[in-house]
Amino acid sequence: MTEDGLENWPTGRLLSTAARLVEHSWEQVLRSQDMTHAGLIVLHSIAMSPASQRDIAKKARVTDQTMSRTVDRLERAGYVTRDTDPRDERRRLIAITASGQATYERLLELEKDEAALAFGTGDVSALREQLLRLVRSPELNPKYNEN
Repeated sequence: MTEDGLENWPTGRLLSTAARLVEHSWEQVLRSQDMTHAGLIVLHSIAMSPASQRDIAKKARVTDQTMSRTVDRLERAGYVTRDTDPRDERRRLIAITASGQATYERLLELEKDEAALAFGTGDVSALREQLLRLVRSPELNPKYNEN
């Protein structure tokens, strides 16, 4: 047992603290690439094909106004474009630019690099598998009870 007393912490507190520490580390990586967490979600949503701002907001579970601010920032940075949807001229399609795609791919690589995230915990893939099981757990996430 160490003197910091962490062994006595409830698992929930450990998980919450670890999540905050990793999130802080990841935010530093994102800032170094002129990106935000919300911006990365947008790039992830449109990496394979353009989508409407409303559809992206729905997937991200944020309001249209929140998504509009995020897309505005990405557009100013040159990571996305907004064009009229040829199927519905009232809608705007958000598409990733070459610069946005390069930044997105670089961030995906950095995310896999435990040194970039300052984890130092060893096998990140094992942790990732366990986190996926937790998030997909029907007991914790009602979405997975819909079978």
